[in-house]
Amino acid sequence: MGRGTTLLILGIALPLTGLSRTAVAGAWPEPAGETQLIFKVEDEQAGAGFDPGGNRVSIPHLSDDSLSVFMEHGITDRLTLQGKAGLTEGEDQFIHYHGRSPIELGLRYALVKRSKWVVSLYLGGVYDGVGRNAGYALPSQGNSDVEARLLVGRSFHVKGRPAFLDLEAARLVRSGLADETHVDATFGVTVVRNWQVFLQSYNGRADSRPIAPEWSKLEASLVWTLNRWSLQAGWRQTVWGEEMPITGGPVVALWRRF
Repeated sequence: MGRGTTLLILGIALPLTGLSRTAVAGAWPEPAGETQLIFKVEDEQAGAGFDPGGNRVSIPHLSDDSLSVFMEHGITDRLTLQGKAGLTEGEDQFIHYHGRSPIELGLRYALVKRSKWVVSLYLGGVYDGVGRNAGYALPSQGNSDVEARLLVGRSFHVKGRPAFLDLEAARLVRSGLADETHVDATFGVTVVRNWQVFLQSYNGRADSRPIAPEWSKLEASLVWTLNRWSLQAGWRQTVWGEEMPITGGPVVALWRRF
């Protein structure tokens, strides 16, 4: 599941409202027996950052690129298995790193499942990788994490077009890094047949002392779907923070449903 500033692209499947069944990583469960894979490329760059007071300052250039695959499988109509793995490469003024990204594995259960509402609980674990396991951390800093996430989804229509809103709150208990609290939101709407627009907000705060890094990122993307294939392209940008680099860059994902 999404973690910190490298949280997964959140797509929501809403079969009851007519939204194409593309990416599934929000409150809605994956149907029993169905599987989805999301192959994603991210390229984040930064030449500025926010200081502890939230002021924009120049920093040495840094980059953080990743190639990942996210998997979901419906065990039952309420219980979904999900996982993520991949490769990462990046550098800053002092360090160059490349190798395994964090490995994530967990279960998501739909506590409430109605025609327009879904409330789910996710519990999972993470084995941190060789790169930046948090946007404010040094490469390879971190060990293993446990995440609990509450997800609430609501489907509706905007001027007759299927739409959804997904709200999430998570708590990460981390080894080797400070514990974190996340609050995330995703809005999606079908604009024309087979085309969707996603607007997303990823926000978090670490429990560090005396300085507690905070961040807020926005992402906008467009999704095109054809049968069981989907292609997503967008841009993610840090818009506010404290003790955080101001990263930005493109995100491209290819989805396949089985």
